[in-house]
Amino acid sequence: MTIMKFTKSVIKNLFSKPATRVYPQEKRIYPERTRGHVDIDIDTCIFCGMCQRKCPTGAIQVDRNEKTWTIQRFSCIQCSSCADNCPKKCLKMGNSYPEPSASQTVDIYQKKEETALKAAE
Repeated sequence: MTIMKFTKSVIKNLFSKPATRVYPQEKRIYPERTRGHVDIDIDTCIFCGMCQRKCPTGAIQVDRNEKTWTIQRFSCIQCSSCADNCPKKCLKMGNSYPEPSASQTVDIYQKKEETALKAAE
């Protein structure tokens, strides 16, 4: 009796579509309101540290003196708490997820010196 059930499952699976997609070749199309990864507009950031205080996992580090904003992508749970509480609205949730990698990813953003920009002009 179990052989008949097994044969039925095998035949059904042979003639149906696969349940998963072939990932690297076939990209996923995300819905409009997907909360993917955190994006920052570093030029409008005032380095107040509100995102760092509101992050439940501690994935965000803000250094006001060095004018750097750092996020540990593996620690981020895409909760949007940082983007919702940013007073300058320089953080937003992207519509895609970071690319898979074998190692932990830490993204560091640094604001360019305004004096260096003025000297270049």
